[in-house]
Amino acid sequence: MNSPSEPVSPNPVPDTSLADFLLAHGLAAPGEAARWTPLTGGVSSDLWRVDLPGRSLCVKRALARLRVAADWQAPVSRNAYEWAWMRFASRHRPDSVPELLAHDAEAGLFAMSFLPPEQYPVWKARLFGGQVEVATAAAVGELLGTLHAASAGDAALAAEFATDDNFHALRIEPYLLATAAAHPDLGDILQGLADRTATTPLALVHGDVSPKNILVGPAGPVLLDAECAWYGDPAFDLAFCVNHLLLKSLVVPGHRADLLDSARVLAEEYVRCVDWEPRSALEARVASLIPALLLARVDGKSPAEYLTDERHRLFVRTVASALLRAPAPTTADVLDAWADALGTRAEPGGGIPD
Repeated sequence: MNSPSEPVSPNPVPDTSLADFLLAHGLAAPGEAARWTPLTGGVSSDLWRVDLPGRSLCVKRALARLRVAADWQAPVSRNAYEWAWMRFASRHRPDSVPELLAHDAEAGLFAMSFLPPEQYPVWKARLFGGQVEVATAAAVGELLGTLHAASAGDAALAAEFATDDNFHALRIEPYLLATAAAHPDLGDILQGLADRTATTPLALVHGDVSPKNILVGPAGPVLLDAECAWYGDPAFDLAFCVNHLLLKSLVVPGHRADLLDSARVLAEEYVRCVDWEPRSALEARVASLIPALLLARVDGKSPAEYLTDERHRLFVRTVASALLRAPAPTTADVLDAWADALGTRAEPGGGIPD
């Protein structure tokens, strides 16, 4: 949703409450010069880079109404759960999140370190720039699987992240149920996936594992934007990330094979970490969720901004609908079906327009 590494035009006069937040938590001294720069990258929060003498940090504040065309409301309490998720991740993989500096739950604000883009590029930007490195995808899969394994079966985490209402507002309704409303012929299938996802409490889910929320750091991937954190079905996170790589294969045609290899390796590395349930059970849930999420990025409340070609959107609808009606048993089978439809397994360049 938001990446702390994409600056836009600077704004030296911040909201008074933001400056007060820094002062109250000892992150700035009275009278100290501060330069505030809004950062782009998402629809759900305001995010700023704050440059102070000799140091920089990020401040994030959740929005009650998300910046999308549809009316999409979400509770600002998610800011506290994002902070809590990042604390959890920092205990298990400290290099996987920015350094956490301060949090004000009542104001819906927190501060974290600023990670300079020259050292921590956004994975999405690299992919769109043609830098498709399978090793990065493998590292993301391993990190995600490790964090899920560390949280699986943890009753305390389940109680702390009983955020069913948040997850429904941020993921179940805008992705699965809104798509069901747009496709009445698939409504029962999508409703069933929504019900199953909402009632499978197995591990701590990040909820927005997207290339725009992953930085490629010198010590490995860094995960951002855990506003959707929820103790639920880990299959959602894997399906969500694989979905993004498949969609990007439509619009980065020179690297379609590499993007599909990245999706495959990411899933393989993730599945190696699965020890909390039979791997086949998780694979089946992932394989059924991927086409639902593909379709959601065309006809749900948060359409992918880069799918501007109607031929690409029609391709997604066609392939995703077929996979929803006849579910594949594994992620690999979904990838094979996508590759066959693209034509990449038979002919480089694909079977759809570049």
